[in-house]
Amino acid sequence: MTEISASPIAVSAHMKRPTLRFMLSHPAHVISLGVGSGLAPFAPGTFGTLLGLFAARWLQPLVGDAMFFAGLAVALVLSIWAAGVTGRALGESDHGSIVSDEVIAMALITAMLPGAAWKQFWAFLLFRLLDIWKPGPIGWADRNVKGAVGVMLDDLVAAGLTLLIFALWIRYL
Repeated sequence: MTEISASPIAVSAHMKRPTLRFMLSHPAHVISLGVGSGLAPFAPGTFGTLLGLFAARWLQPLVGDAMFFAGLAVALVLSIWAAGVTGRALGESDHGSIVSDEVIAMALITAMLPGAAWKQFWAFLLFRLLDIWKPGPIGWADRNVKGAVGVMLDDLVAAGLTLLIFALWIRYL
């Protein structure tokens, strides 16, 4: 079994799930594993999505829109770097435990649908469905854009599609 040493803690290339020790071994792992939400024993993407929803509901009112969206842009850049580092360490660029893409996408969705918790609940469900099924442009991004940018892109496309569907729903229903 080959060992990958992109972090101080060597991780097997065939490792199914990273550990808390692995996550804490490098700041990139903490970021890409969603501050531990990616360590969930099942559905880590859903846990990352929940983190994004709750973080946005708490942070956006606290810091205001301009600071929140600026922070989200910085988080996106850091997350691309972190996903690259963690993906190399795990031997899989889009490892299931890398959830910073879901965190950022759902934080964006939540921030764009302020107020009513019912909207954010349905947006959460719609985003998870789109992220799992990967229809149309989401699937294209997932298949054709590789590496850390690809990890982020398919979730940002899913977020955009979620927001488009909500805009149409609110406008016409």
